[in-house]
Amino acid sequence: MNLYIFNATGRAAVYGIGTFINELAQALRDSDINTFIVNINQDIPHIQKETINGINYWSFPAPKSEHPAKNYEKQDEIYYLNVVYLLQLYIEDQTDLVFHLNDHPGIKFAEELKRNFKCRIIITVHYLDWCFKLSGNVSRFKKIVKSPQAHQGDELGTIVKMSVQKEKAFFESADRIHCLSENTRQLLRDDYHIRPDKLTVIYNGLNDSHPATDKQTLRQKYHFPDLPVIIFAGRLDEIKGLKYALQAFKSLLSMQPNSCHFIIAGDGAFKEHLKECEDIWMHVTWTGLLSRDKLYELYSISDIGIMPSFHEQCSYVAIEMMMHGIPVIGSTTTGLKEMIIDGVTGLHIPVIEYDDRVEIDTSLLAEKIQLLIQNHDERRLMGQNARKRYEENFSGDVFRKKIMNFYQSLY
Repeated sequence: MNLYIFNATGRAAVYGIGTFINELAQALRDSDINTFIVNINQDIPHIQKETINGINYWSFPAPKSEHPAKNYEKQDEIYYLNVVYLLQLYIEDQTDLVFHLNDHPGIKFAEELKRNFKCRIIITVHYLDWCFKLSGNVSRFKKIVKSPQAHQGDELGTIVKMSVQKEKAFFESADRIHCLSENTRQLLRDDYHIRPDKLTVIYNGLNDSHPATDKQTLRQKYHFPDLPVIIFAGRLDEIKGLKYALQAFKSLLSMQPNSCHFIIAGDGAFKEHLKECEDIWMHVTWTGLLSRDKLYELYSISDIGIMPSFHEQCSYVAIEMMMHGIPVIGSTTTGLKEMIIDGVTGLHIPVIEYDDRVEIDTSLLAEKIQLLIQNHDERRLMGQNARKRYEENFSGDVFRKKIMNFYQSLY
């Protein structure tokens, strides 16, 4: 098999795609699949080629122009067509050819690949565009797609319907679709009306990694108090629900002063979130963006993970927390709900969906944090169960076996 895996920069690369492709490269490293990772839209002056650990990397520059584009969609379409022309020049062996797409370049790109190559096309669904526009509000999404036409004056509904139509055409162009959650498979089957036999669910996976230093030594290293530690990791973005986590934490401290400490590991909109910390600054540690090694050390000293996100496919943060034996309080949004087993590996916090917004009940979230803080044995058992769930469902070995079977089933 000759496998070409596409990676793009920009917003898509932030949503776990970069990590996915790195883990995929590791899974394919010692296989008999001839693997190429095609990095597109790169900030480089010319095409670059290199081979690392048996994996071929091709990097194509982003389009450059002295004049700003007036029609970005048309510019992208032309750019991707040129990518196809370059592939025609560079691909030598077309035996059992597979193109694996990890972004939404559109139906034109998929059609052009099919027209110029005898190939199979795989699409991994890392995100659905409506989730950004509706903050993951599934109820509102279903109302919009089921109505014959968007209500007059509902500009957002019209935009969502058009977005879904484009995604549907793109997904239908694929031979197989790799979903990262059962939730996504159901949405594609029931609301996008994609043929069920095209859909396969394979969860993300991470290779096992732990700091060599013990928990107590790490706490001393980072000068953390001898208190239960809660950790949030990820972008400081409205969609991640950090505002609600901070409000719940503040409420908890008002009832039980000095009962716990909160680590926030990530980069993004600090200004918008710092105002939620008024009067409790000394109880919150803001780290900014961290290297993986330092982040994993902070996981190792933490007791509770918190993820009040409004949409996730198969979160690497949740996998990292489970890998470190941390019980996770996570929202019931999209794919995150099925990752966390309520009362077994962590606790669910419901997402409240309205016609025009989504919310988290901060008082209920505070109660769930308090429950785990006060029940050490239950917290420890959930952490052990979380670690076991990682080993059985989200480890690098499990991912490697399933993705290899998936590729082999194409021909």
